[in-house]
Amino acid sequence: MSELIDSETDAAASVDPDVGLSGADVAERTAAGRTNAFETRTSRSAWSIIRANVFTSFNGIVLGCFAVLLVLGRWQDALFGLIALANSIIGGAQEFRAKRALDRLALLNAPRARVRRDGVEIELPPSEVVIDDVLVLRAGDQIPADALVLRSRGLQVDESLLTGESDAIDKNAGDEVLSGSNVMAGQGEAQVVRVGADAFANRIAAEVKRFSLVASELRSSIDRVLKWVGWGLGPIGLLVLNAQIMVAGGWIEAWDTGGWVQAVVNAVASITAMIPLGLVLMTSIAFAVGAARLARRKVLVNELPAVEGLARVDVVCLDKTGTITQGDIRFDTALPLDAAPPGWEDALAWYGAAPDANATARCLRDPYPVTRELDPTAYVPFSSARKWSAVSFAPHAGTWVLGAPEMVLGDAALDGDGALARLHGELISTGRRTLVLAHTDRSLTPADVDAERLPDGLRAAVIVAFHESVRPDAAQTLAYFAAQGVGIRIISGDHPRTVAAIARRVGVDVEDGFDARGLPDDDDELTAVLERNSVFGRVNPEQKQRMVLALQRAGHTVAMTGDGVNDALAIKTADLGIAMNSGSAATRAVAQLVLLDDRFSHLPGVVAEGRQVIANIERVSMLFLTKTVYATGLAILFGLLVLEFPFLPRQLSITDGLTIGLPAFFLALMPNGQRYVPGFLRRSLSFAIPAGVIIATALTAYTLVARSLGVPQPELRTGSTIILAVVGIWVLTVLSRPITRFKGLVIGAMFIGLVGIYTIPLLTRFFELVDPGETAAYLVALVTVLTIGAIEVVRFFHRRYIARRWNL
Repeated sequence: MSELIDSETDAAASVDPDVGLSGADVAERTAAGRTNAFETRTSRSAWSIIRANVFTSFNGIVLGCFAVLLVLGRWQDALFGLIALANSIIGGAQEFRAKRALDRLALLNAPRARVRRDGVEIELPPSEVVIDDVLVLRAGDQIPADALVLRSRGLQVDESLLTGESDAIDKNAGDEVLSGSNVMAGQGEAQVVRVGADAFANRIAAEVKRFSLVASELRSSIDRVLKWVGWGLGPIGLLVLNAQIMVAGGWIEAWDTGGWVQAVVNAVASITAMIPLGLVLMTSIAFAVGAARLARRKVLVNELPAVEGLARVDVVCLDKTGTITQGDIRFDTALPLDAAPPGWEDALAWYGAAPDANATARCLRDPYPVTRELDPTAYVPFSSARKWSAVSFAPHAGTWVLGAPEMVLGDAALDGDGALARLHGELISTGRRTLVLAHTDRSLTPADVDAERLPDGLRAAVIVAFHESVRPDAAQTLAYFAAQGVGIRIISGDHPRTVAAIARRVGVDVEDGFDARGLPDDDDELTAVLERNSVFGRVNPEQKQRMVLALQRAGHTVAMTGDGVNDALAIKTADLGIAMNSGSAATRAVAQLVLLDDRFSHLPGVVAEGRQVIANIERVSMLFLTKTVYATGLAILFGLLVLEFPFLPRQLSITDGLTIGLPAFFLALMPNGQRYVPGFLRRSLSFAIPAGVIIATALTAYTLVARSLGVPQPELRTGSTIILAVVGIWVLTVLSRPITRFKGLVIGAMFIGLVGIYTIPLLTRFFELVDPGETAAYLVALVTVLTIGAIEVVRFFHRRYIARRWNL
């Protein structure tokens, strides 16, 4: 971190934290360009999209082959170059379309900064913050610029997004706070000392917040295949070229007679056939279209490959407040106990009106308005880890503490048969949230405040109850996850019995919740607890993160949803973080997905979209990998046997377009609800390798037999093209099962296209297709039928294999 931050903080002008900058000061700094304006990309840049879709190694190989054929005057055989260009244009256009949607929606998700100017607090975009501005910091805020703390009242900042340190750090006057970090507790004022490109967060924001390629099994598997093919292209290409030259009479004769031209054309055909160009394209398109579809559903995808992560999720951790419930906490009742001292109404009024009051405390403002001003002499702000806050007032002795009953008074106070235990039990059994207002005659000392400890002699004065509205779509959404085999863990900071009561209201079969204060320290024991229980209460932020890590260690792919700043660490740690747009900026900053309209019911659609992407890409990959295998097999066999390659490049364009390219485009975007199971590449290759070997062997056998029967080369090429096209469409049919109406239309259209190519004179002349003759026709029919039969056998055993190994 030392190399990213200046050794000395810029000298700051003297600014009164109660007043802040004046309008004239702001105008002067804005005119001088000393603002926080800094462009951060929320999606891929235009250049990176162009580079990813155009300037690739395989596009370079294809372009080289394309140029060779143009130089040789064989433009008819260079169609694959136009197809590669079209693929790049389509892929780029889809990603640009997704980029526009992401950028537009990201604007709706931009955080706000709170500053004090001319003695008035205002909210404005972070880009309008200027040097020396006074930031007003409260729990849940994301700090927009580097600043020096002027005043601190229990200010705690989480810098994990920047430094990797998960513990919140206490910040006192004179300490520095970094842009991009999040206020976890307390409040304070800080003076901006670095803005724009000089701010710490902006130096690394491109690596933290912008579009990035997250871990993806699809991408890594495809990259592995491309690496294998890349290593084989050179030696196999030379082998084929040498064989074609030998067929033409050897290097000298081929050069003298011009036979080397056809030899080069044949070699180019074998090389280009080996490259699974469309597989990368289809993956990018599927990701981009998935993100665009989710954008229309008001789901912001911060990272496109996160769409794939949706399919892998098998456990969803739900924060209760704001996810299962509406998040609209409302005051229900306040029940004073016999020992309640006078002044408790004023204490509740002060807590409700406090500047750093959280959502629960703010509910006290209407029922308990401030009727007289109280002067706090000592104050311990609320912390989600402690779950209590304490304050002492002058000139009265004593301290008021508001917090969770068991955290303030201990479990023993709730286990007996006293009034507090009875009332508490009745309230939480109905799903209400409870706080206790306790009092002691002792005032908070500076040591108590520094150590954040409760004073002695606390007695319960009032039990305060709140209620939350359950989201109307929560029960249906949880039922969907249960039906899909996705595990649910409901996690909350509330009392376990309260959480369990609400869980039962949304259909979760649970008798009681697990108290997180009893979670074991041992990781293995923690995993066992998480496997046995589904509802957890009294969970602090660090425990949420530990629970996510424990589930991941157990082999689960975990999604975490939440809206509060206390969920940020767990959301960042999860495989897929899902934030509510109404939640804190800290939570939205680390999430891969943001539910822009806060509708929990989007999650089934989100998971379904991810499953559609990965299941369809797996199906499409079998088509492309089968082609790569048989093309590689043909190149090796024909090179070793010194046979003339049985296709022209233009003829391979027929099979590529009708059996793979066009149908793959439609199949990659079709509905598909199959649950994701790891092992994508192995499942694909377990079909593609035997099927590709069979096709390569069949075409080699056809060529050998046809040559022995004296079939001329043009007729032989036509027969090879027919066999490959028909068998390719059959492979498409096999992999498309069960055949729906739409799939039937796609397959039927490919057959019609094939018939058109072989019957329309203009097309037959262009592709150099001729009548194969009676002898060759019988041979073509026999080889085609036998190959289709062998493909059916491969698919039969392939389905049994994946059913036995992956239970699919």
